[in-house]
Amino acid sequence: MKKYMFGDKKNKLTDSERSLISETVSIEGTINSSGAIDVAGLIKGPVYSKEIIIRETGSITGTIEGDHIEIHGHLDGKVSGQDIVIGSTGTVKGDIEFGNNLKTENGADIDGYIKKTNKSKSTLTGDFLFKKKDKKEPSESEDRPEVVNKEVLA
Repeated sequence: MKKYMFGDKKNKLTDSERSLISETVSIEGTINSSGAIDVAGLIKGPVYSKEIIIRETGSITGTIEGDHIEIHGHLDGKVSGQDIVIGSTGTVKGDIEFGNNLKTENGADIDGYIKKTNKSKSTLTGDFLFKKKDKKEPSESEDRPEVVNKEVLA
């Protein structure tokens, strides 16, 4: 019997479109993906992906947005999605916004407001990864990366 690392065959996304953040990994910063993310480790910062699964060992501190979201671990922040599942081992400390379906299994722990939105289509497209979110005037310095530690360059 062949076991699949990222779920069963009926998943819409193939394994090559999935990213795993394992139990041994801790990330701080914004994560963007046009595929799927399985979180078994720790993330501090917002996560934007088509599909997000927080496994039992996984924890995210920050906002998450996606089409399909499953929470079996811990989320400390707002969650926005079309279809959201809070598993029996899931904990959400923050508001939940859903477009189509919200399923909470017996034992799910939720501390926040729940709101159904009128958004019927996903705002996440393949090119959202490359769009700048700030609306400042374009300048010649925008093409260069930001200098983080100026002392090193001096």
